[in-house]
Amino acid sequence: AMGIPDYWIKLIKDSPDEAWPMEGLYNMLTNRRPGERHVAYVESHDQALVGDKTIAFRLMDADMYWHMTKGSQNIVIERGVALHKMIRLVTFSLGGEAYLNFMGNEFGHPEWIDFPREGNNWSFKYARRQWSLANDPMLRYRDLGAFDQAMLALDNKYHLLNQPPGERLCVHEERKLLVYSRGPLVFAFNFHPTASYPDLRVGVPSAINYRLIINTDDLWFGGHAEVLADQVYPWQGSPCDGRPQSIQIYLPARTALVLA
Repeated sequence: AMGIPDYWIKLIKDSPDEAWPMEGLYNMLTNRRPGERHVAYVESHDQALVGDKTIAFRLMDADMYWHMTKGSQNIVIERGVALHKMIRLVTFSLGGEAYLNFMGNEFGHPEWIDFPREGNNWSFKYARRQWSLANDPMLRYRDLGAFDQAMLALDNKYHLLNQPPGERLCVHEERKLLVYSRGPLVFAFNFHPTASYPDLRVGVPSAINYRLIINTDDLWFGGHAEVLADQVYPWQGSPCDGRPQSIQIYLPARTALVLA
């Protein structure tokens, strides 16, 4: 699905967060012919090699070199870390029947790869990946890596990528909300940069209780844990979004929840 990484580049470069189109995003990630299996990816080797920027670097740029320690407060890093996780989760869960990543991008490696060549005087300086960054508990790279592992585990447990394409439950442009289901899971995204939604009513596919299994804002993913882990949301007989049943959730700004 080669259009997806190009779409993310254009969106990040050309549009402020508050102008990101939820309808356009959903349509891009689901725009494939039925029965044709696709590999989804946020970024490829082209963006990890010299000549282009990774998504992490587009989001956070030079601030990554100074403010990726957990004790450092920086609005650029806060935004970048939150969106890095959300962009990956929505692409992974909607974009195809397989998922591709380039080494180091899963934890937002701050540097590109450049192999020894005449143009860099045969330097080995950037011919590396610093895996130690993802192992340091004091760095946010570790949190991004932990989130990536939890995201991929959804496929191991729920066979997510073998499920039919996602089914849209709610798209709200002004509130920057995107909610959909795939297989037994419900994904709720709030891309709004500042607005949080307490008691948000969401129509769900089945008249069952839903449990929170992933929160992009969890502490161990570098977030603020504004939603308690393992929350259970009882189903209610209140119609919403064309569904006869619904649940109510708290969905903070720049946060995505996965419910089972």
